[in-house]
Amino acid sequence: MPNFIRQLGLVSESKNIKLAELTRVAAALDKQATRDFAPIWGINSSIHAFARLEDVPLGYWPVIIQDNIGVQGEAGIHLDKDGQPYALITSGEQWSLTASHETLEMLADPFGNRVIAGPSIMPKQPRHKKQGRVSYLVEVSDPSEAVEFAYTVNDMLVSDFYTPSYFDPMKAPGVRYSFSGAITEPRQVLKGGYLSWHEPVSDHWFQATFFGAELEFIDIGVIDGSQGSLRSQVDKKTYERMQAAMQPGKAALTAIKDRSSSGDESSGARARSLHGQIATLVKKAHKT
Repeated sequence: MPNFIRQLGLVSESKNIKLAELTRVAAALDKQATRDFAPIWGINSSIHAFARLEDVPLGYWPVIIQDNIGVQGEAGIHLDKDGQPYALITSGEQWSLTASHETLEMLADPFGNRVIAGPSIMPKQPRHKKQGRVSYLVEVSDPSEAVEFAYTVNDMLVSDFYTPSYFDPMKAPGVRYSFSGAITEPRQVLKGGYLSWHEPVSDHWFQATFFGAELEFIDIGVIDGSQGSLRSQVDKKTYERMQAAMQPGKAALTAIKDRSSSGDESSGARARSLHGQIATLVKKAHKT
């Protein structure tokens, strides 16, 4: 029986992102999801751009880019009144990275409540007992979400993501823990990233965050699943600390822009060549 295909529709309601750019990013995200993500996670999908939200067919999960979403911390994946997922993304210099991040997490866990059990990475703390097995929230792009660990598809910046082996109990030789290879062992959190989990004895949620000079372990308290998805509530609690970490290095963004400009020139040259060939064919047809 064929796997269910998850269909996502990108829509720009931003004054700064036109349909041509949206279409290029959608093509890159679709290529990433099909070529890179699906073979590892076994999730099939298709991602397309649409000019308006009204044009997105039923059955597609919308990914909406806006200049101002109203409330800080509300970017990310939500559920509509019918319980179906959609994503809100703020436009900006690296919006394709954010779009990639959110689409991959939507594909891996559309409803924001998927957890995987494993041993806690939290060391013994003065105010907490040493943790045993915990439930990790599945957010495939969070531990390596910083721009330094991203890569490009069709010259568009896209997010790294971890593999299912990320939750293995022990490190093993030859195992891939994230697509880019930046993550080198299970449950590792890289600079600018974070990992969240539920500890059943205390009933609290905890995070390992690498937003400063070193990895920190934080008790973020009790989360009530009836108040929205686990992911949306965890992300709200993380927003302010995460924003500081997501400021990209100028050198990294400059290099990405240079590659993108080169891609624009190559695509333009091919388009001019094809237009010339088509014009020649039309001209010959008129002569016969």
